[in-house]
Amino acid sequence: MCAKTDNNSSQIIYESLLEGNRKFVAETLQNDPQYFEKLANGQKPPVLWIGCADSRVPANQITNTAPGEVFVHRNIANVVVHSDMNMLSVLDYAVNILEVQHVIVCGHYGCGGVIAALGNDENGLVDNWLRHIKDVYRLHEAELDVITDQKTKTDRLVELNVMENVNNLTATSIVQNAWKNGKDLSVHGWVYTLTTGFINDLKVSVKSNDHIKEVFKFK
Repeated sequence: MCAKTDNNSSQIIYESLLEGNRKFVAETLQNDPQYFEKLANGQKPPVLWIGCADSRVPANQITNTAPGEVFVHRNIANVVVHSDMNMLSVLDYAVNILEVQHVIVCGHYGCGGVIAALGNDENGLVDNWLRHIKDVYRLHEAELDVITDQKTKTDRLVELNVMENVNNLTATSIVQNAWKNGKDLSVHGWVYTLTTGFINDLKVSVKSNDHIKEVFKFK
């Protein structure tokens, strides 16, 4: 009986998604009969958003933007890894084809990935991904180890993780070549606050490779 109830509940959730889509289409067409025709003609978003996969941090909704205005890549804990071909492909397309003007790395306080990275539990395959966040901890160990409150420490690691991933983006050949070719491109670091809905701009915007360490610069 319990299994049947669970199956019914699962089916209701599934059907509600399709019903939600139908409602979305109807309401949208009521406001603008040509909306989907115009949307299908192409996209030219000015922003690439690299965010966390957390379901509570939808890029368009928290920035009050419409479909077509933000190109989005999401993964666990908004990590930028130079061997991640998925992220690099998105970045390359966004910068060189869509010609975005802004790339935003947006983390969020209370991030489960960051919390897990601070712990010692074995979580499975994801532990290999979380190693990148542990490396951020290693780079900032002196600062983080003096923070005794666990929430404060987690929040700070969330911020440092965003900052390091901004740096990782600026070290890619994709971003550096864009700057070398005179493209107007800025990379920013934000953190979203789940409890208030507000975004914390970390003020780490980078517009050129002038301040990048020499070892990371391409000629």
